Amino acid sequence: MPAKQHTLWIVVALFCTYFIWGSTYLAIRFGIESFPPFLMGGIRFTVAGMVMYLVMRYLGSPNPTRQEWLGATIVGILLPALGNGTVCYVQQTVSSSVAALAIATAPIWMAIFSSVWGHKITNQEWLGIVIGLLGIILLNVGGSLHGDFASAALLIFAAACWSFGSVWSKHLAMPKGLMGAGCQMLTGGIVLMLVSAYAGESWPTVITPKSWAAIVFLIVLGSLVAYSAYQYLLKTVRPLVASSNTFVNPIVAFAVGIWLANEEVTHNEYLALAVILVGVFLVLTAENKEV
Repeated sequence: MPAKQHTLWIVVALFCTYFIWGSTYLAIRFGIESFPPFLMGGIRFTVAGMVMYLVMRYLGSPNPTRQEWLGATIVGILLPALGNGTVCYVQQTVSSSVAALAIATAPIWMAIFSSVWGHKITNQEWLGIVIGLLGIILLNVGGSLHGDFASAALLIFAAACWSFGSVWSKHLAMPKGLMGAGCQMLTGGIVLMLVSAYAGESWPTVITPKSWAAIVFLIVLGSLVAYSAYQYLLKTVRPLVASSNTFVNPIVAFAVGIWLANEEVTHNEYLALAVILVGVFLVLTAENKEV
């Protein structure tokens, strides 16, 4: 691929992860107004994954090998299932803005997990890690998560799972191209459907038009477009750059949450946002020391 075209695709992919994913937190909130959280996540990723798999097979992509299915399943469990599924569950009790703010720490966890595969954490990254964690503490001390230690722990767990899976995916056998994203979404969606069944979730008796619209948005834009764009970035740029969407997502989530859902954001949460984003910026702009 020519260098200019390659750069253009990276910019387009970053745009998708920045602005589409920043809106998915509110879409999740609208979706769980009718659907149970794990069922909603399961529907989203199973449908999106199956569509992507069938389209790629129709276009001539080979069926993944056993090792590629294993790699896709591992990433599917860590990202769509544990990462996004946990966020869906927690958003029953916290606003979309706060959920996006907590997940903004993903690059910080990526810097830590990357050290497992030879990444040397620089002094600037250590500073960013410390500042980002201080922002999380601030969010818990005076923000909406104050006293809600379970929700705070689950959001940190979601960010850590997403980050670990993102870093690990670069070292796993994976189906080529968009087939990889499709298989990850499909396996992650199936896991979420199993969790939903185990949790005793049932199909809602009444589904609002807003929830249906949210599901369609999450399947088409949040999964088929933005998740595929994220997987493309993971294969072409550093994991920390691929995760730079977390620098913009909270700002987009704050804006659409206030605009479309009248969410209230406290002064402490704005301060936590600023502190976390400073930490993330330091991590993302640090010199690459991978060996």
